[in-house]
Amino acid sequence: MESGVVGERRGHPTGEELELPDDLPVRKRHAQRIVWVTAAVVALVGAFQFLQAATDATDKPIGTFTRSIVPFAEPSASAFGASGELKLAFAMPSEEISYPLDVHGDPTSLEYAWIRNGDSTLATAAQPLTGDKVSAPPNAGFYRLALMKNGQKRAIEGLTLAVLVPFEEKEGAMLHGYRIGMYLAERARGKTPPPEGFLEITPADIELPITRHLKVGDFLNHDQQGVWPSYAAVNPKLLDKLELVIQEIARWHGDKAVADIEIDVHSGFRAPEHNRRVRRAASDSQHQYGDAADVAIDANGDGKITAIDSRMVGLAVEIVELKHPDLVGGLGIYTTGHSSTNYVHIDVRGRRARWRGGG
Repeated sequence: MESGVVGERRGHPTGEELELPDDLPVRKRHAQRIVWVTAAVVALVGAFQFLQAATDATDKPIGTFTRSIVPFAEPSASAFGASGELKLAFAMPSEEISYPLDVHGDPTSLEYAWIRNGDSTLATAAQPLTGDKVSAPPNAGFYRLALMKNGQKRAIEGLTLAVLVPFEEKEGAMLHGYRIGMYLAERARGKTPPPEGFLEITPADIELPITRHLKVGDFLNHDQQGVWPSYAAVNPKLLDKLELVIQEIARWHGDKAVADIEIDVHSGFRAPEHNRRVRRAASDSQHQYGDAADVAIDANGDGKITAIDSRMVGLAVEIVELKHPDLVGGLGIYTTGHSSTNYVHIDVRGRRARWRGGG
């Protein structure tokens, strides 16, 4: 939750790197023991493979060999953001965007089309693939890219494209039957411009990964539950920042694997209509623009969310902003005696802001 009170600016000396205090309560994790596979299991697997090969041989003429004409391809590393953990790209309808691909094979005569999330049929007509530029589908939704050649297709895994509903489609306070409310910029000049567009979310999209640790459902507005489709504004810079914070915390544990660190999003997108009813929320809260999230992370790994965790997450945010100045923003640390109210507000407003809150 955002209090709207901005603390004093605390700058860091240029070129200096923040060091983690030696006495931070980080719990070390035990290394996993290697379990040796017994000879009996190996023999069983070998027998299964032999039977499977025999079964396959009955389905194909002897001497035949089939190979996909469409080369294997995957999104280039640059497609996953500074953190390397983004799983969602954003585009406006029919917008030409960069979708960098690493193609492992002959790229000549390749075409591309889009497949809607949860479907297997093409949602758009095939177009020639030239360079890394592609045209987004004309309709809002979540899509996978498919490469095509000589009638065959191969879906590209690892990165989903979210085509947004343009803000201009909002009529008054409503967007396609969903109540968004009014942004301050719609009433007065000089205010923060509204989001360019909104994710259009159906129940089938809620579990869709948006980053390594986050899913689409984490950013749903907490108002109008059960009204579908729902809409949310999400800034990809915020997603990158959250993943970088998790990586920084994982580094303190001396473990590069961050899969076991969980993040609980208390509040992601808040529509203006909902935000005005939230106690002590800023009237122009960053949550309304998809720029902010209130999160809780068990930073010291003791299985509880306490005030210590909130302070450690706050330190991680400071380090991330020092390393990535383009992600600078607000940091609000909320600590009380109850685990449900120990959390941290993180945003990417583009300027430094700091405050503390309590329950």
